[in-house]
Amino acid sequence: MERRDKTNYYLDIAEVVSERGTCLRRNFGAIIVKNDEIIATGYTGAPRGRENCTDLNFCKREELNIPRGTHYELCRSVHAEANCIISASRKDMIGATLYLVGKDKKTGKLVENANSCSMCKRLIINAGIKNVFVRDTKNDFRKIDVDEWIENDDSLSNEPGY
Repeated sequence: MERRDKTNYYLDIAEVVSERGTCLRRNFGAIIVKNDEIIATGYTGAPRGRENCTDLNFCKREELNIPRGTHYELCRSVHAEANCIISASRKDMIGATLYLVGKDKKTGKLVENANSCSMCKRLIINAGIKNVFVRDTKNDFRKIDVDEWIENDDSLSNEPGY
């Protein structure tokens, strides 16, 4: 049996973290790793103490047929990347890598062309995270150099996220 490569190993863990998500549309899991040590995890869900969409059985964005990547202000959830970042110390995140996996709640399939939203991109930049790996298929992924987001400042507001 062939040993799993490290990138997919960490993406597998992020995928398991996504199973804690409480969104009725898409659930994401994120982990931050530095020096081969997981320093934080996060998943999509309502802020602590507030009811989750799965508890309410209701999604405002879905009811209004809001397309993917727009009008996040109508969402109850905090994104996986944000939850992950607020759980870690900035000094631990500088130079770290974030691994991100998303699954569609209805189909259970991986989210195609998944990407961090513009707000999460800003948080990732400010946290000092160096790279982001996003799972595309069970064994394929994209590596994003966060410096590219900084150099291409316009992309922070033009690309859809979840």
